[in-house]
Amino acid sequence: MATAKSRMLALRAEIARHDHRYYVLDDPEVPDAEYDRLMRELRALEAEHPALVTPDSPTQRVGGTALREFGEVVHGMPMLSLDNAFSEEDVTAFDRRVRERLELPDGEQVEYNCEPKLDGLAISLTYVDGVFTVGATRGDGVKGEDVTANLRTIGSVPLRLLGGRHPKLVEVRGEVFMGDAGFAKMNRDAEARGDKVFVNPRNAAAGSLRQLDPSITATRPLEIFFYGVGSFEGGSLPPRHSEFLAQLREWGLRTCPEIRVCTGVEGLLDYYREIGRRRPTLGYQIDGVVYKVDSLGRQRELGFVARAPRWAIAHKFPAEEEMTQVRDVEWQVGRTGALTPVARLEPVFVGGVTVSNATLHNVDELTRKDVRIGDTVIVRRAGDVIPEIVRVILERRPRGTDVVQLPASCPVCGSAVSRIEGEAVARCTGGLVCPAQRKESIKHFASRRAMDVEGLGDKLVEQLVDAGIVASAADLYALTAAQLEGLERMGEKSAAKLLASIAASRETTFARFLFALGIPNVGEATALGIAEHFGTLDSLQSASLEQIMAVPDVGPVVAEDVREFFDSKRNRDVVNLLLAHGVAWPAPTASKSENQPLAGKTLVLTGTLPTLGRADAEALIRKAGGKVASSVSKKTDYLVAGDSAGSKLDKATQLGVAVISEEQLLHLVR
Repeated sequence: MATAKSRMLALRAEIARHDHRYYVLDDPEVPDAEYDRLMRELRALEAEHPALVTPDSPTQRVGGTALREFGEVVHGMPMLSLDNAFSEEDVTAFDRRVRERLELPDGEQVEYNCEPKLDGLAISLTYVDGVFTVGATRGDGVKGEDVTANLRTIGSVPLRLLGGRHPKLVEVRGEVFMGDAGFAKMNRDAEARGDKVFVNPRNAAAGSLRQLDPSITATRPLEIFFYGVGSFEGGSLPPRHSEFLAQLREWGLRTCPEIRVCTGVEGLLDYYREIGRRRPTLGYQIDGVVYKVDSLGRQRELGFVARAPRWAIAHKFPAEEEMTQVRDVEWQVGRTGALTPVARLEPVFVGGVTVSNATLHNVDELTRKDVRIGDTVIVRRAGDVIPEIVRVILERRPRGTDVVQLPASCPVCGSAVSRIEGEAVARCTGGLVCPAQRKESIKHFASRRAMDVEGLGDKLVEQLVDAGIVASAADLYALTAAQLEGLERMGEKSAAKLLASIAASRETTFARFLFALGIPNVGEATALGIAEHFGTLDSLQSASLEQIMAVPDVGPVVAEDVREFFDSKRNRDVVNLLLAHGVAWPAPTASKSENQPLAGKTLVLTGTLPTLGRADAEALIRKAGGKVASSVSKKTDYLVAGDSAGSKLDKATQLGVAVISEEQLLHLVR
């Protein structure tokens, strides 16, 4: 037994060394046949002595059965997102903020660690005493999905750290991605088998890592670069981020070979331009570069704001553009009846995805760009997300094309289309008679930020409306199991689960209820302001136009939309039915605001506060009885100003509004 154990330890160490040379250093020492021989010998020994099998053995990279669902992992330290820079001016401003916060003398420049911004999936891996124990996706930044079994299948993930002097616990952060060559080969193989091909490397990487069966993940050409650290116990970090990355490499963790330490703004911009030039030849997809203050001490001094560190920023590359042709222009009808022109395009690959549709926003935008059916256009993914038509190539316009006109009647229900003079939006007048508006209004009503009816997806709403089962949001609360079980892909258990979710949504808040009603121009913030101002639905429904305009941030247009909504008998009937079905919220407490420090005060926030995130500051103000407005007016009592305060500060100065700091706000609240 002792001889077998020592031989197994030697084999594991030798195989781990070969894995490191092959996957991390790209410098294999032995041919594949020799590597396979070593692995066969280890498997045979472990089969004879199963009690000696350890989790960090290379034979355990793929093992176990497929999962039914992923578990949840709470990150030791939150995995924060980064603020973005889109121009050289943004980078210059970032560097200036860093130097000002560090109170550096004029002329002293900051050293930054620079690296490409990979277009993959952020993950964290925890090593305890040098052994890989848990791996998780970023998730919402606080908790992610447990993908430990899948990460084990990636050859460049060491199951045990190399070398010695390992900390008791270290949580390393990295990016799982798929290289261009591996992606192309995987798609060629899939096409040859007649299987579905992936659209882009990022989607392929994310989908591969989130397979419930690790054996499927093992067949995908996933790679990883490590770039940071989270929790760290039982040791000490080096003083610089670049030195920590060197430590990662000593432990056998793969880092990006393009990492470099640069000094000052010019150093950052030179690096950005160089990586931009070399972007097509890197062999993997990136969408920018990341700058991090190299000194870990300075990182701690700079700290964080909201969900992003002050010591790092992502400098994004310009959106990619391509040329394609307009097949058609169609009109979509939203929940408020707004007609939106959408260009149907000859599919084109832009910024990593295939684009076949592009919004034209409204009639004015359509007229300004003069997009016509048959036109050749430049398409861009604005912010690398939303496809948009940049311009028409007039030189390629076919003869005889016609200007696209706003339809006189709704393309869905045939009702008249109206457009108020001076407004960009044209609307269908059909209201809930229009199936499109009905569907969209119900989808909005059930959405997470509204009534939060879990399980009521878009396709199910469309089925319910098309089948004539649901005509308004109120009908959701009258649904029966028999009605649901008759729908496609809806069994007894699914129906029961959905009915339970609908029942749970009856308990809500006044603000959520107002937002869920889908009143034109009433978003979450406005709904909250109205709810806090009036307190009860009866007070709001009986309020005059002038009384509604007294709500902070509510002007004549919004006030008129609110008044028109409640003046409609059809809308009042739906609201009354919702109340009759048990939708309710806690009654306001009469004495709440009178004894609170900010009772009756309206505050506006601007700039970056030293310690409070925007959401935290707003919650603090509301808890103290104050109201938060989005713009400065004569009704504003205080402007809370932080770093990089802009036009709101200028307006507050002009109007004589009191400007206070975060510290003064906290004093007022106390």
